[in-house]
Amino acid sequence: MTKGLWQGLVGAWALTVAGVGESSATEPVRLGVAGLTHTHVHWIFESAKRRDDFEIVGIAESDPALAERYAAQHGFDLSLVYDDLDTMLAETRPDGVTAFGTIRDHLAVVQAAAPRGIHVMVEKPLAVSLEQAQAMAELAQAHDIHLLTNYETSWYASHHEAVERVRAGEIGTLRKAVFHHGHAGPVALDINSEFLDWLIDPHWNGAGALTDFGCYGANLAVWMTDGRRPRAVTAVTQQLQPEHYPLVDDEATIVIAWDDMQAIVQASWNWPRSRKDMALYGTRGQFLAPDGARLTALPADGETGADDAERSLPVPALAAPEDDPFSWFSAVIRGDLEPAPWSPGALDNNLLVMEILQSAMDSAARGETVVLEP
Repeated sequence: MTKGLWQGLVGAWALTVAGVGESSATEPVRLGVAGLTHTHVHWIFESAKRRDDFEIVGIAESDPALAERYAAQHGFDLSLVYDDLDTMLAETRPDGVTAFGTIRDHLAVVQAAAPRGIHVMVEKPLAVSLEQAQAMAELAQAHDIHLLTNYETSWYASHHEAVERVRAGEIGTLRKAVFHHGHAGPVALDINSEFLDWLIDPHWNGAGALTDFGCYGANLAVWMTDGRRPRAVTAVTQQLQPEHYPLVDDEATIVIAWDDMQAIVQASWNWPRSRKDMALYGTRGQFLAPDGARLTALPADGETGADDAERSLPVPALAAPEDDPFSWFSAVIRGDLEPAPWSPGALDNNLLVMEILQSAMDSAARGETVVLEP
């Protein structure tokens, strides 16, 4: 998609979507759950126990044994469960729906929800391909709904603090960003079979570690550069555990290049320890965010008046409702919040993320750099 067409699509959507399907601020927002095979779904059930700004009014899941297991674990009534999404949406009429099935299922969720004026939030990444992402965005525009994407790292207070300080120029001009997102792999972690079955299948997940973890760094890079379009994407993927992941990559490195900076996204299912961290290098210093709560700073060598010691920076906790994805989604639906342009969950960000991921998949397959259209 060319830059002009892509920006026009998102711009038209943003102008029309505000205020659509708003619920009363005095009543909980009604949310539906589409699928239970993505184990991030535990998040919404746990959040619902602590929050009173939204309620789960329906769950679409075709596997009764899986639904029964989750009902026993989280204490919801099986009367909330419907065999298919269309029936759940028609009978419960939620204000928004959260997608917790395969990544390929995201398009079907938007196809079912958008014509009913129901807002959608999917788990990362937005889609299995750029083509499907564009189709989803067109549906969101046509039916004036919000289409958002949820990342764990969107709710890291350290990331918000780092981006604010980068924009304030505290480390000068940003030259390089390095993102590490990975773990020992879904087989080593013994994840539930209903999740593993599709996570390691490119038809349902798009790729392997490249999409599962590569999306995090791409999303953060788009956020902190305010959506500046990169010039090129280069990716290398490997299968270091082909016995476990015969159809997808389990190791990926993505290099995203702008004219004046570079981002390196390291995504892995092979690391001995789980990690989600980032390092930001500017002309006057650097920030390191080892997790969601900590941020440290180091000045550039020879920086006038700078203390060479690494400093821990204060990281204020995120304020409600922007400290929880489902409260945030609910506030957006009510019209209390509007996703900031290029922010982690926003559609403009995630369309560009999908262009980067698609370019990375193409680059790895062809063994060459992909140059993005200006």
